[in-house]
Amino acid sequence: MHIDAFSQFFSVIQDPRQSAKISYPLFDILFLTVCATIAGMEGWEDIEDFGEAHLDWLQDKGLFRQGIPVHDTIARVVSSIEPDQFQDCFLKWMQAANVHSNGELIAIDGKVLRSSYNREDRQSTLHMVSAFATANGVVMGQVKTQDKSNEITAIPELLKLLDIKGCLVSIDAMGCQTDIAKQIVEQQGGDYLLAVKGNQISLAKAVQKALAPLLGKSPACDIERRHGRIEAREYHVMSAQELTTDFPDWKGLQSVGVAIGYRIDSTGKESLEYRYYISSAVLTPERFADAVRGHWEIENRLHWVLDVTMNEDACQIYRGNAAELLAGVRHMALNMLRLETSKKASIRRKQKIAAMNIAYLEQVILAGIQGLDKN
Repeated sequence: MHIDAFSQFFSVIQDPRQSAKISYPLFDILFLTVCATIAGMEGWEDIEDFGEAHLDWLQDKGLFRQGIPVHDTIARVVSSIEPDQFQDCFLKWMQAANVHSNGELIAIDGKVLRSSYNREDRQSTLHMVSAFATANGVVMGQVKTQDKSNEITAIPELLKLLDIKGCLVSIDAMGCQTDIAKQIVEQQGGDYLLAVKGNQISLAKAVQKALAPLLGKSPACDIERRHGRIEAREYHVMSAQELTTDFPDWKGLQSVGVAIGYRIDSTGKESLEYRYYISSAVLTPERFADAVRGHWEIENRLHWVLDVTMNEDACQIYRGNAAELLAGVRHMALNMLRLETSKKASIRRKQKIAAMNIAYLEQVILAGIQGLDKN
């Protein structure tokens, strides 16, 4: 494994400790934390145990010449890393990978890390807003905010960090803001697909009125039967020129659409939902349907995997910068596991194999690094 390729992006992180008192280099501990997370380790003691189990391998790479530090030392060092520096390294790594292509969908959404709050202040729970490239299944970047309402300010900051030129950016109703639309189109050369709800009442009413004549007409309908329930979805889209009211503040507005979802569960309970959207792209019904379905992949392929496979919501680490740093490390580990495609296996199975087989762990890390060269 070419550890120099990894250090190319992450060795620049500054160590806040006094140099005379450093026994275990920061890079060694950070590399160990990433490897342990790839292998499914979830806490400080797990990381220490993983390091002890694979000490010979780590020392062959020139790391931990004095042995593995105890878990308290690992926790203290990782908690002291400046999150902005890690974020900058992560973004440079992803930008070098160039994992998105022209016209690709980038979904943006927030997630609460439910156990990350300071035990003396439940309001301190960490909230991360992430950008997810749906075609590749990888995280492009993330920023921290303290609560759900602050997504409005976090989304523009996240967008600034990303190269979205030529991409379609999908955001839920929280991000349906004129300034965000303008930033995506005018400042960064992308297109937006924004969900419209009551926070933009005049726009929502106009979109609903324009699309009303299409409801009841029967386009192609997706029907799924799974887990004892039946779901049917249909999609309608039209030119924004059909709106009876002008909305000049919405930069580049070209299309409006509606996604209709009908569900009946195993008990016979029925539900019907209408979700309305605006976009700066000229959308065909097929592309609109693909984009709406694609946006939900950030829930199914990122948030769900982080919670169910990596137990993120159950992680009670919160001191210092640890919760934010580990959230970024989990994103990084998930990206590497996704980029490794030689094994057709679930993320959980790949983690278990990496924990047992150091050669496969190297293969996962190399996949992340070689992904830089491939793209």
